[in-house]
Amino acid sequence: VLSFIIFICYIASLAASFMMAPLLEFLLALFLFFAYASKLNEKFKGLYWPLTDFLRCVTAAIIYFAISIAAVSKYNDGASKAGGVFGFIATIVYAIDFYITFNDLVTFLKQGSSDSPEGRKSE
Repeated sequence: VLSFIIFICYIASLAASFMMAPLLEFLLALFLFFAYASKLNEKFKGLYWPLTDFLRCVTAAIIYFAISIAAVSKYNDGASKAGGVFGFIATIVYAIDFYITFNDLVTFLKQGSSDSPEGRKSE
């Protein structure tokens, strides 16, 4: 939802060149939401789903931070400033999601390593 709000702010502002990043992030988040909701992660075992979500969070936080700094410092209209402020909020939200996803990823990797033959040798 936050990505969609940022997208709308950038469309209405002079910083319309920044609208592609929130749109792509919104669509990617929507795809992953529906993938998890429809249990695609259980059907497609070849794709490393926790790592995909982790990379999405990291790149989104970095991109939102960069375009928010550019929107707030370069453009003077209200919609650009609002998009920048929402971008900073999105950076914080994605950083929190990054931390939670990182902990889930570590748990997932530890669970996978205990099933490996090397893990059984040490027991």
